[in-house]
Amino acid sequence: MPRQKRSSLTALAGPIAFLAFAASDARGAVSYDWPQFDGNARHSGNDTSETTLSTANVAQLKQLFQVTLPAVADGAPAVLTSVPTTGGTRDLLFVNTKQGNLLALDAHTGATLWSVQHGNTSCASPSGPCITESSPAVDPGRGFVYAYALDGSVHKHSVATGAETTGGGWPEMATAKPDVEKGSSALTVATARSGTSYLYVTHSGYIGDAGDYQGHLTAINLTTGAQSVFNSLCSNQTIHFVESGTPDCASAQSGIWARAGVTYDSDIDKIFAVTGNGAFAPSNDDWGDSVMELNADGTGAAGQPVDSYTPTDFQALQNGDSDLGSTDLLVLPTPAGFPFPHVGAQSGKDGVLRLLDLDNLSDQGSGPSPGRTGGELATVQLSAGVFAAPAAWVNPADGSTWVFVTAGSNISGYQLTASGSSAALALMWTVAQSGTSPVVANNVLYLARANTIQALAAVSGTQLWQAAIGGIHWESPVVANGVLYIMDESAHLTAFSVPAAAAIPALPSWALGLGAAFLLMLGLYLFRSARPSSRAV
Repeated sequence: MPRQKRSSLTALAGPIAFLAFAASDARGAVSYDWPQFDGNARHSGNDTSETTLSTANVAQLKQLFQVTLPAVADGAPAVLTSVPTTGGTRDLLFVNTKQGNLLALDAHTGATLWSVQHGNTSCASPSGPCITESSPAVDPGRGFVYAYALDGSVHKHSVATGAETTGGGWPEMATAKPDVEKGSSALTVATARSGTSYLYVTHSGYIGDAGDYQGHLTAINLTTGAQSVFNSLCSNQTIHFVESGTPDCASAQSGIWARAGVTYDSDIDKIFAVTGNGAFAPSNDDWGDSVMELNADGTGAAGQPVDSYTPTDFQALQNGDSDLGSTDLLVLPTPAGFPFPHVGAQSGKDGVLRLLDLDNLSDQGSGPSPGRTGGELATVQLSAGVFAAPAAWVNPADGSTWVFVTAGSNISGYQLTASGSSAALALMWTVAQSGTSPVVANNVLYLARANTIQALAAVSGTQLWQAAIGGIHWESPVVANGVLYIMDESAHLTAFSVPAAAAIPALPSWALGLGAAFLLMLGLYLFRSARPSSRAV
């Protein structure tokens, strides 16, 4: 019987199916986690993994879902992909509300997988019921999520089931007086150069700056559960203070309350926490309105920070309630040959953006020494005070380093520059609008403002897209795996994505060339196989 030849269409079916799979996989292959506020322990806000959303298709964003949370969540969600649950493998969002609800939601539908709540939601603070604005963080091992609760402790829960870990130090007390000390900042998880991972929790006071609170940092060893405590006031006492008893500190009302809380710089293996208010008196171990550099385990040196930066006008900042610590230190990636290998940007309520040398915070011609004032590499006067976390970005077109800052009614993009041994931040663009902490993903800058979420071109500030949402306080956007997430003051969590066809990322030129060569060879093969044979079979 003659052997039947496949038609050209039939022969193409396999390769076409392969190419279709490759195209669909191009979208799913970029799956990645966003495990804490601003993505990592540097809190750079720079999403270098995003490939689905871009300047080419962001204008096509449409609402994917919107859900109502049990209370307002005044922060940002964490994202964890491919979590094995009893209902199958899922991508999850983790949200912590102001009332201490920790929820795990399906990242594609918003459906609640599990939820828990800890602490007394009506405890009496100086300004009313206790709340938290802390955002959760995922363990480096991906098995647990950490959240601050209204009982003053950090709780550890299984990402898959919500089951709580108890024992071995958990839940970990982060303050002994949650009625006057507020968990304002996001939790931070970092793995130090030693290989040990730490969880960092910070505290400040409630609105009104009332009560016996001392801003402090609690660093938790995630292997042993052991703690280190560093107080911004009475730093020589490395313990949790109590109310109306001992141990206590005669100084009061300095807080660590910036959105990111603690920043970890892996290049120098140090953490940074910034204070607002409180006395600056190094001889009394008080560090108000200062950037404090500490070891990765949360310890200082001889009862003081390892190094510090304090503006020369610290007393005016204290007198005018112009907290330096209204925002966090932003660690900047430096271009090759930059005169200062490790630099950071720091602003505050006073509206001054400062460029600091992280190898010598109070750069004064000698080595690091805590307690000195001044020493900025450069300063920029902004339009108003800064309350949101800034974002850093490296422009892939030229390798330049950028800083995005929202100040009052403006958001601006600055480029890090150098001339000889001097460094500066050059204004590249500014847009007359407010906003909370921005994030950058694939050359697009996302930020939220009153009743609006929008996308701007990172290089120019040109608006590419916007949509209506609820009111905004500290809520900040997250972009992960082609989806934009934002929470608002109406207790909504809203997700946006682009239609599937628009979401397929453009293939690079080498892939197009390879594909063309493959199709040419395939055509030659089919042509030869389709020719009639003179040989009997």
